[in-house]
Amino acid sequence: MSGRSKHLPAEERRAATVEAVVELAAEQNPGDITTAAIAQRMGLTQGALFRHFPTKDAILEAAMAWVAERLLARIDKAAQGAASPAVALEAVFMAHIDFVTQHPGVPRMLFGELQRPGETLLKQTVRTLIQHYGERLRRLFEAGKAQGELDAALDTDAAAVLFIGTIQGLVMQSMLVGDVNRIRRDAPGAFAIYRRGIGGSA
Repeated sequence: MSGRSKHLPAEERRAATVEAVVELAAEQNPGDITTAAIAQRMGLTQGALFRHFPTKDAILEAAMAWVAERLLARIDKAAQGAASPAVALEAVFMAHIDFVTQHPGVPRMLFGELQRPGETLLKQTVRTLIQHYGERLRRLFEAGKAQGELDAALDTDAAAVLFIGTIQGLVMQSMLVGDVNRIRRDAPGAFAIYRRGIGGSA
């Protein structure tokens, strides 16, 4: 990244900065990432970095916005190509798993931010992401119920919480053992159990 970061247009420089933060978060405690480390990863001076972001928090806010945009786009694409709502749910689940596997720094950033006391713009961004994600899931649940694929009495709010919570649980376990690839190995079995829990025809 460092070789090409020195001569990028402003928008590309901002995107490259976000990617550097996500990479660093996979290697160390996100709370310990300094602007000096970000600049070093990019082959820049801190002064060059601050021409695009006034503060470290501004960099982290941009990173979280990047995560939200990329993840929602990824799950939207997965759902659009599915043959039915139930198939779409599995595609979304696995697309999320793939996203985390490709960007292991992302959950470390999210969990780290949620541990900070008080209200922050980053926490608001995470809540908005979860809200939009949940809305997408509930649409799939309702479509699945209408088509007889899912239990007609399914509580869509609870099902959305459990869907996201299952992924979060897989991520936490992979972080505990230090093996991000474990997420991909365990995901199919976890989703199969989840799928049976929301009922309807298999």
